[in-house]
Amino acid sequence: MTNASPNPTPWFVDFQDVWLAYNEELLQQNHFAVEAIDLKVRQGEFIAIVGPSGCGKSTFMKLTTGLKMPSMGKILIDGQPVTGPLKISGMAFQAPSLLPWRTTVDNVLLPLEIVEPYRSSFKAKRKEYVERARHLLQKVGLGGYEDKFPWQLSGGMQQRASICRALIHEPKMLLLDEPFGALDAFTREELWCILRDLWTEQRFNVILVTHDLRESVFLADTVYVMSKSPGRFVVKRDIELARPRDLEVTYTKEFSDIVHELRGHIGAIRQTGAVVSA
Repeated sequence: MTNASPNPTPWFVDFQDVWLAYNEELLQQNHFAVEAIDLKVRQGEFIAIVGPSGCGKSTFMKLTTGLKMPSMGKILIDGQPVTGPLKISGMAFQAPSLLPWRTTVDNVLLPLEIVEPYRSSFKAKRKEYVERARHLLQKVGLGGYEDKFPWQLSGGMQQRASICRALIHEPKMLLLDEPFGALDAFTREELWCILRDLWTEQRFNVILVTHDLRESVFLADTVYVMSKSPGRFVVKRDIELARPRDLEVTYTKEFSDIVHELRGHIGAIRQTGAVVSA
């Protein structure tokens, strides 16, 4: 496991001409899942990645967390080269994947049981960690549900618990892969606001992969558009909407114009596969 030390540069995430082929045979054929990824993300920045299905968004996430090593290029996270799975990151996916035999609070505690340095002190500090988990659950509106089992929670509640589990070990970076995609529109917007508030308070880095352009514009500082496979970043769009953002901003012309602009880029990519802009 890799644990990065304090970052001596302004870049928390630094991809330097990164290419990935999934095996040696594909590499020999020059068949890449992602190619020529150059990306620099500042400390505490919230970015979103959008693009057509199968473009390499999830592959990019695996590279960022050290679950995949690049075929070519270099990745630095928090100033250190990525050589294996990172301990400083938390992840949440579209499916909450809570363990059905564990209560909500025990599901949230899971990373502290398996990730060092928490694992070795878990038994001795369990009471402190339980308090931390309960406090986090209350922040996301799950006060009173801490001792319920997953089957007693709605889909939105389960996803809140999943986000708490990703944040319980206080990671420097949160990676979210379509976390709200399976939820209804009202629950999704509710969770946008919860994520916004957690990020505003703690300022961890966030990388959000989503198909929801409204979600990307509402939450992110910067939105990146990926091309069709092999994926590369072809559009970088800074979101200059004032923070803090309330849901009312999603009804403004300024917001809608950005969403339509991004939709146009993705539509052009789907039709031609050509690079739109850098």
